[in-house]
Amino acid sequence: MSDISLWPLLGIAVVMLGFLCKFNPVLVVTVAAFATGMAVKMPIHTWLESLGTAFLKTRNLPLILLLPLAVIGLLERHGLREKAQSWIQQIKAATTGRLLLVYLALRESTAAAGLTSLGGHPQMVRPLLSPMAEAAFEQQHQSLPDKIKYKIRAMSAATDNIGLFFGEDIFVAFGAIILMHTFLRESGIETDPLHIALWGIPTAIAAFLIHGTRLLRFDAYLTRQLKHELKQAPSQEQHHD
Repeated sequence: MSDISLWPLLGIAVVMLGFLCKFNPVLVVTVAAFATGMAVKMPIHTWLESLGTAFLKTRNLPLILLLPLAVIGLLERHGLREKAQSWIQQIKAATTGRLLLVYLALRESTAAAGLTSLGGHPQMVRPLLSPMAEAAFEQQHQSLPDKIKYKIRAMSAATDNIGLFFGEDIFVAFGAIILMHTFLRESGIETDPLHIALWGIPTAIAAFLIHGTRLLRFDAYLTRQLKHELKQAPSQEQHHD
């Protein structure tokens, strides 16, 4: 039995390092693909051909992805964000962390069922989730500095990402599962796509528990940040005077 080369996994390390350093995602993925190609001694013309073929297959954005953007834009223009904020302020027990925790559960469970389009940054986070999370904090503290607002928006986007990323890995018809199944079959390893999907459940549960804990602590964190901002405000005013 020949030894298995781990050098092709170099691309994963490049992706992790690139995202950790906050480089341009397109550049990071391109460099990672190049590193993987070089690791398997792929000729440069074959690598460029594969990259060009993948680009041609995905360059046309389907119309079905553009139509929701226009609809969301019209809804925002006619007060969708304001209505969402007004509605959440009527729920006295609602806090930013609790709201995001509920959304995490819904996002992960619907993604696990293959309904990945029910959420997303343009159609859910920006017009609905983020304004509702901001309003939930504002009704508790009557103050919302810009720094706090941006942290809430960032956590809202992160919650959507985590719910989608770990939820869709459970869906048996997800592209990554089919890709792994095909790759293993071509390598002579017979697997069941359903079996692969089931192994995504422990990871999804762990992701929910870890990020859910962060969300439950998020309210206390925002309160501390608000107190810190309010303490700094008088000192800054005196400095300007």
